[in-house]
Amino acid sequence: MKELNNTTPHNAEEYDVNVRKTIPYYETIHQEAIDLIKTVKPDARVWLDTGCGTGYMVEQAYPHFPHTHFIICDPAPKMLEEAKRRLANIPSDRLSILEPVGTQELENKIKNKVDVITAIQAHLYLLRDERKKATENCFNLLNKSGIYVTTENIHPLSARGVEIGLARWTNFQLQAGRSKYEVEEHTRRFNKKYFPITVEEHLQLLRNVGFKTVEFFWYAHMQAGFYAITGNEAQP
Repeated sequence: MKELNNTTPHNAEEYDVNVRKTIPYYETIHQEAIDLIKTVKPDARVWLDTGCGTGYMVEQAYPHFPHTHFIICDPAPKMLEEAKRRLANIPSDRLSILEPVGTQELENKIKNKVDVITAIQAHLYLLRDERKKATENCFNLLNKSGIYVTTENIHPLSARGVEIGLARWTNFQLQAGRSKYEVEEHTRRFNKKYFPITVEEHLQLLRNVGFKTVEFFWYAHMQAGFYAITGNEAQP
C-alpha cells in the first residue's frame, strides 16, 4: 500500500475523485451547509474553513458570498497545495491561506474573530481530547452570534446499527466503482484510523463548550451535519 500524504484514505492529488466514491452525497453535504449559512449569516464578513482539504467548500461558497473574506487551513501540506491550485482565481484580498495547522492548534493563529467556521469531514480523525480542544477553539474564534458548521462520519447508537451502517457504506462504495479490497481496507479504518462519536455526543460536546443554539441538519448513511451558534437562542 502506498504511503498517504494526509490522514484521509486518499492522497491529496486523488482526493476529489476518490472521496465521491467514498462519502455518499458528498456534493449535497456541501450544498446543504452553504444553504444553511446563506440563511443564518448571509452577510458574513469572515469565514474560516478548517480542514479545508482541496478547497472544495470555498470554491462552492465563494460565488454566493461576494463580500466575504475566506480563510482556509488544513494540517496536511499536500492538501493545501491542491487548495491553492483550485482557488488560484480568488483575489488575495478575499482569501487567506494559513500554514499547515489542525483546528486543535488554531489558538493565536487568527488575530480577529470570524463570523462563520466550517469543518467538513475534518475532525473525525481526532482523539476525544483533541476533538474537544478543536471544538473549543471554534467557539472561541467566533464572533457573538457566529455559526459553526461541521459534518463527520458518526458512530451509530448500537452494535447492530454499526453493522448495518457499515454494510450500507460497503454497498455504496462498491456501486461507486471501488474495488472489494479498497472497500475492505476502508471499513477496517472504523474506530482505528478515525474515531466517530454518536449524534448525541456531538450535540452534547457543542453545548458543553458554550454554544447556545445546537442542532443537526443532515443525516444519511454514516455521516451527519451539525450547526451551533454562539449567541443567545432566539425566542419562539
